[in-house]
This record gives sequence, structure tokens and C-alpha cells, in this order.
Amino acid sequence: MAAVPKQNLLFILSDEHNPKALGCAGHPFVHTPNLDALAARGTRFTTAITPSPICVPARAALATGRNLHAMGRYYDNADPYDGAVRSWHHALRESGHEVVSIGKLHFRGQPGDDHGFSEEEIPMHVVDGKGDLLALIRDETAPPRQGASKMAKAAGPGESDYTRYDRDICAAAQVWLREKARQPTDKPWCLFVSLVTPHFPLTAPPEHFFRYPPDVVGMPKLYGKDERPTHPFVRDYAATIPYDASVKDPATAQRMMAGYYGLVSFMDEQVGKILAALEASGLGGNTRVLYSSDHGDNVGARGLWGKSVMYEESVGIPMILAGAGVPAGVTCATPVSLTDAYATVLDAVGCAEAPPPGSTSLFDVAAGAKVGRSVVSEYHASGSREAAYMLRDGRWKYVRYVTYPAQLFDLEEDPEELRDRAGDPAFAEVQARLDAKLRDAIGEDVGVLDAAAKARQAEILAANGGREAVMARGDLPYSPPPGVRPAWS
Repeated sequence: MAAVPKQNLLFILSDEHNPKALGCAGHPFVHTPNLDALAARGTRFTTAITPSPICVPARAALATGRNLHAMGRYYDNADPYDGAVRSWHHALRESGHEVVSIGKLHFRGQPGDDHGFSEEEIPMHVVDGKGDLLALIRDETAPPRQGASKMAKAAGPGESDYTRYDRDICAAAQVWLREKARQPTDKPWCLFVSLVTPHFPLTAPPEHFFRYPPDVVGMPKLYGKDERPTHPFVRDYAATIPYDASVKDPATAQRMMAGYYGLVSFMDEQVGKILAALEASGLGGNTRVLYSSDHGDNVGARGLWGKSVMYEESVGIPMILAGAGVPAGVTCATPVSLTDAYATVLDAVGCAEAPPPGSTSLFDVAAGAKVGRSVVSEYHASGSREAAYMLRDGRWKYVRYVTYPAQLFDLEEDPEELRDRAGDPAFAEVQARLDAKLRDAIGEDVGVLDAAAKARQAEILAANGGREAVMARGDLPYSPPPGVRPAWS
């Protein structure tokens, strides 16, 4: 790992932040002054991806520094992290560093579970320690998710359980930083602040919602029915999680977009308050800041809302690192993953433990090391009938399925992913090279890994009474924050 001075680390994670929805990323209208300022004094990684474009698997991989196929578990929102695989939280705590979380974790959260933190403040875990059991039904009999209709209905100005929860998280983080300034420690600490916005419900505080009227947001990319891709994986997702079925007219789509972008600006406001408290406490000079998100959001592009697909809006994430030892005001195009947080956190605070294989310190990447590396994402969760594996290799994105046609995009020439080059004879050599590289990265045929994931999901389904019992339990559109009762469909 890089030789960087040992310092505290403030790690801020948002939920469902499309990597393009940042002023510093060149977005034409989104208002994110605090994250833009953070990027201006640090390094922004422009090719950052999530290990899986859905909450629970992404957060398990973030905690452990390992991809899902390497762990053989945590594949979906009904298979939450339980502390059984070592995390960077465990590593820091056992090395004598204080490591505290505030806010959403989305782990199992059952009595006896040790996630590795010194303390968890107002944590959000999955419902009943079980999470989204409907995600386990992935074949052609998977029912359309009834909770999807609530996304359009909730979009508009106001407050939700999630904005109120984020205000509580932000307040708790400010208090923690102020109190920590009066309690110096011998070893650097890590504070993990995990916000829930801009995850739906798309209810944004009015001062942020009304930043984005229809003439500003326009319409989503490739939103017309005749413009949308017809790839079977995309069709499966749209049919099982039919968010767009409730979008009856352009005004509804624009209201949903205003809700999403309003939540991005609201989240940025909370980040600004936390960073201001860090400076006001006097800890800013001895504390680095890492910002990222668990995955992105389609925001209507291609008729898709939510996440769960391998397009950049969904699988891409923002990633910014700032502080001592980090080049300031630059961008880095080397591919990085949320799994790299493990090595980065250890490096930042000076923990000598070796990170898991494949987890690379962002300090090394920012310094110019690891040029030419590739990263992998995978999806086995709700809305999919078969696994999807994505390899990001320089300018290329290659997506491999079990039986469905592969996808290949040249993101240098086609950053909006408008032209799928898979199957084109002119790109046959590139596709073959990337297919071999993906196979080497995941260590097995995708069909074998797909079968292993489905076998684990079948076991969890059976342990919860089988299909009929899970269907009777109902659909939960989103996890409620602490103290709020689940609203089943």
C-alpha cells in the first residue's frame, strides 16, 4: 500500500447516487456545491463502479472488500451481511482504532451479529433480519412487484421518512465530530456516515424539488417506447419491477426526475453540514474524506427507474478522496470499485493488516499505480432471471450473461451507451479478449456461478417457508428507517 501519513478518515456514503448527477462531473443542471468543492480539493475517480447494482450485496462487498462470487453469499436483498466474513470494520477495531457507523448499514442486524464496528448509531438494517424475500423468486413465475407503483405516487415536494432520517444522521455526525474533538485518541479513527438519499421515495424538500422544473430536467435519455433497448435482461427487470408502468405522462416523469435531483441536492446539503462540522471542530487538518455511493440510479433513462442493470447510470458510482497524500483538483480514469474501500481505509488510518486480494488502495490508484486494471460487477437479485457479470476494462464495458446475448460498449466513443457492439464482426477480437479476461477475473464460467447463487437462494427461500409463504409476506418498496413500521404492499 502507499506510504501515506496516518490520519483519521471520514467516510461518507450516500444511497443510489447516479455518478453523472454531480456538477463536477459536468452535469448540466444538478446543484451539488459541497461535493464539487470536495472534488476540487481531492481526486475524483471517473470510472468507479459498484460490485453489484443493488443495496444489500453492494454493502456486503463494501464491508468485506470481496466480490460476491468470491464469498459465495450476499447475492441479493434477502441475503444480508451478518459479520461472518471479515470486514474492514473488524480489522480496524482489532487493531485498536475506533470505527463508528452512523446511519444506514442494511446488514442483518440480529442479536449476536458482530459487524465489526466499535459502535453503530441509529443503524438501519434489513427488515426482520430477512430483507426482501421476494428477490429470491427469479424465474419466469416471478410476480411483478406491487410496491413499484409507489415511486411515481410519492414523487413531489415535501418530507419523507428518508429525508427525516438523513437529517437525524447528519445531526448525529455533527455531534460525534464535535465531541470527538474534545476526546483525542492515540490512534486515528474512522467515522462511517451512511445517508439514505437520494434513494426513493422521490419526495424532496421543497427548496430542492423546485430547483428542477420541467423546462430544466427535460425528459430522460432514450425514454420513448421505440427508443428503449430490447435486451432480454432489461425486459426481465422492467417487467418484474415495473416502475415505469405508473408513469402515465411526461409530467409524471419530470416530477420523478425533479424528486430525484432534489434529493441529490438535499443529500449534498447534508454532506456540506458534516464537512463544515469537521472543519469547525478543528479536526479537518488531520482527517481525510472519502465520498461514494452504494450504486447509481437510472432516473428514467431507457424507461428504467431504480438500479439493477449494468448501464453506467446504475452500475457507476461517484468516488472522491480528499486530504493529505491525495492529488488535488484532478480526475483519475483508472477503474476502481467499492471493494477498494477496504484497502483505502486501512491505508488511511495506518492499519497494517493486508487487505483481501483485489482490494486496492485508492491512494495507490490516485498516485498513478494500477493503470490498466479491470474491475467486475455482478447481479443476481430481483428482476433478473439469470446472472449478469460486467467487466470494466479501460474504454470498454463488457457484460456477459448465461444464455442472453452479451453486450459490449466503447465508452470512449460512446459514453451514453447508445451502440451495442457485441456480435459485430469488427469488434470480435475485442469481445473475445474481454470474455477471456472476465473468465479469468471471476475464476469460473458464468453458468456455474449463476447456478451456485440460485442454489443458495433456493435454500434461503425454503428456510422461509417457500414461495407461497414469501408471496404472502408481501412486497416492501423500501426499507424503513429505525422506529418506522414497514409499509407492506
